[in-house]
Amino acid sequence: MNSELARPRRREVLGALRAAGRPLGVTEVAQRLGVHANTARFHLDALVEEGEAQRSLEEPSGRGRPRALYVPRPGMDRAGVRNYRLLARMLLSRLASAGPGSAEAAREAGRAWGRYLADPPPPFRRLTDEEATTRLTALLADLGFAPEPEQGAPVPETIRLRHCPFLELAEEYGSVVCPLHLGLMQGALAEWAGSVTATALEPFAEPGACLARLGRAPRPGAGGRAHEPTEPAPTGATAAQKGE
Repeated sequence: MNSELARPRRREVLGALRAAGRPLGVTEVAQRLGVHANTARFHLDALVEEGEAQRSLEEPSGRGRPRALYVPRPGMDRAGVRNYRLLARMLLSRLASAGPGSAEAAREAGRAWGRYLADPPPPFRRLTDEEATTRLTALLADLGFAPEPEQGAPVPETIRLRHCPFLELAEEYGSVVCPLHLGLMQGALAEWAGSVTATALEPFAEPGACLARLGRAPRPGAGGRAHEPTEPAPTGATAAQKGE
């Protein structure tokens, strides 16, 4: 049965469980809704699989199989409307209001998540720069950035990002969203322990694309110092965000 077509009936079955105030069997649900017992059982089992109902067995009072009883899962109705974009705007507005340090705070959060999302190589295995940038391209594709690495070199200096999965948020809060994207790339590349890193992210640098710039990562203990991040202009996503 098509899940979308079954949804209204399934909500009725769940409503019957909630209205009962006690566990119900298949036959009782069928009688309350005026449907066949097989129809009631189908939707009850589906509700259990979806985590919206719980099933238990009645204590046997004689011979025969114990009867299955169903109750709604405690908690909120999981079929309700979500508004994660509003939640993101609330959190981003607070972060953006923190002043000059907000970009670096977002960048550091991105680095942490980049390290978390990166699939680390096996122990004692160091990736080449080409392997690291290939993995970065795959990660960005999985996240919905539609990356296009610059052609003609094993290790591209530029990756065009043809899509932004957080476009509306980046347009409104680019001063923190874009540094977070940059930090995400930096964290992933650091996890792969190559000698390449993301040095800058240029939002909307071309029609239909942002530009991620790659370069050599500073060597630990090499006396040189990583480039300091350049704070974005207060206008948000219209200016380039640069990182370490």
